[in-house]
Amino acid sequence: MILFPAIDLKDGSCVRLLRGDMDAATVFNDSPSDQARAFVDAGADWLHIVDLNGAFDGQSVNGDAVRGILDVTRAAGVQVQLGGGLRTPDHVAGWLADGVDRVILGTAAVKDPALVIESCKAYPDRVAVGVDARGGRVAVEGWAETSDLAADELAQRFEDAGVAALIYTDIDRDGAMQGPNVDATVALARAISIPVIASGGVSSLADVEAFLPHEADGVAGVISGRAIYDGRIDLAAALARLRGDA
Repeated sequence: MILFPAIDLKDGSCVRLLRGDMDAATVFNDSPSDQARAFVDAGADWLHIVDLNGAFDGQSVNGDAVRGILDVTRAAGVQVQLGGGLRTPDHVAGWLADGVDRVILGTAAVKDPALVIESCKAYPDRVAVGVDARGGRVAVEGWAETSDLAADELAQRFEDAGVAALIYTDIDRDGAMQGPNVDATVALARAISIPVIASGGVSSLADVEAFLPHEADGVAGVISGRAIYDGRIDLAAALARLRGDA
């Protein structure tokens, strides 16, 4: 199982939001590249990056910060997945050409599903779908809008599209340090064949370990942000645990 430390970018800084509220942002580092280096030094194999401003604007806003992170990860051989504001074929192609290993399509998966399908064809194993749910319903446009679409319904639309991973975020848990929604995540993983990455509320090593018995159900990874920044999760120790070294 992969543990993805998260770097959420707002106005050029690394932040964490509370339940997706842009007005409830805590700044943890003014230098995204330094933060990336810290995660790399701790032994991370992947980083999860979200351009929060881009998610609202529908285009990349924190591009310079992302490129600074890529300079760090490229040198270390660490992989990066990026979401937030990727809404067109040019957005997808551009970031993959710039060195992002996997793009995450969220709003586009709801509003322009053809983009997901065509991107998967053009870039096999390099496209993930973000399923961000509030009360079981998919939220889009930086979580500012909640659709009538159920999370499992959206996921099943791309069952045969060649999606590399599905990132499931329970918005009500995100940044709240209340633990992840294990039951909903596992239920989704069992309902589809796409590997699922859990996100939202992961606040301790025990929360990470709670998903280990469900690798066979299709849970392939866990994303954590605030708990790592706060020191509630020792990233190096958690990575060692998942690799069987501790």
